[in-house]
Amino acid sequence: MVEPAHATRTLNLDVAGTRVSIPCDVVGHGPEALLLPALSSISARSEMRALAKDLGHDHRCLVPDWPGFGDQPRARVPMNPATLHAFLDALLAALPGPYALGIAAGHAAGYLVAAARKDPRRFRRLVLVAPTWRGPLPTAMGPERAGLFRALRRAVEAPFLGDVLYRINISPPVIGRMMRAHVYADPAHVTPGVIADKHAITRQPGGRFGTAAFVTGGLDPVGTREAFLELFAGELPPIRVLRPERAPRRSGAEMDALVATGRVVKEIIPGALSPHEEYAGEVAAAIRAA
Repeated sequence: MVEPAHATRTLNLDVAGTRVSIPCDVVGHGPEALLLPALSSISARSEMRALAKDLGHDHRCLVPDWPGFGDQPRARVPMNPATLHAFLDALLAALPGPYALGIAAGHAAGYLVAAARKDPRRFRRLVLVAPTWRGPLPTAMGPERAGLFRALRRAVEAPFLGDVLYRINISPPVIGRMMRAHVYADPAHVTPGVIADKHAITRQPGGRFGTAAFVTGGLDPVGTREAFLELFAGELPPIRVLRPERAPRRSGAEMDALVATGRVVKEIIPGALSPHEEYAGEVAAAIRAA
């Protein structure tokens, strides 16, 4: 099968008082689909590439990076939820759709749903792939350690010391262990090439700021499960949640709590926290079947 056309354009957007240049892949032809990659220390729009190529046979897929993330030098903008909401508002003003599909992975889910609440007609339907709302440290250690998380974030953001701490915590061995533990479901898929690609993403200038914010919960779109579930109340397009079979226990519990509200439809897919990358074909099939 011939691969769909693929190009990259640059979007110049005003975000948090700063002019930010954001790369955006454009893949395929047909009704428009917006694909938002996850937020993490190793996330970039490239993680959506295989999925976009599959869906690009019948959709025109737009795949931007988030400010502060991706495989290019990072713009220095305030790394907080207000900035990410403002970015998505600016993006949708520049690329207004309407969209046949809105797809978000991981932490992007809450931001996409919040944007859809502002204009439910913009998206015909939403697909959330392994949706999360709480960063890694709050998930593992609980919200009562918030003071510690803020201190850790300040340390990683600090000159000199911060870069040393960041380099230690995003070395190739650490990335490999993290991916085998909860990012990919099959350890055999965590090849040296995959680790090298992810390590290259983390080494982009300014990379430590987005990572420090995400890991410590500074980019959580909401503060509680109740607030996350409330995002799904009211007028919204139909929403399907693709729930990975091997999602980590705590993250999986949050996905299951969302499904239990009856406000979304669940479909089980293979994978852990990055099924859109590890099992792109299966994820595309689940999206088409909806």
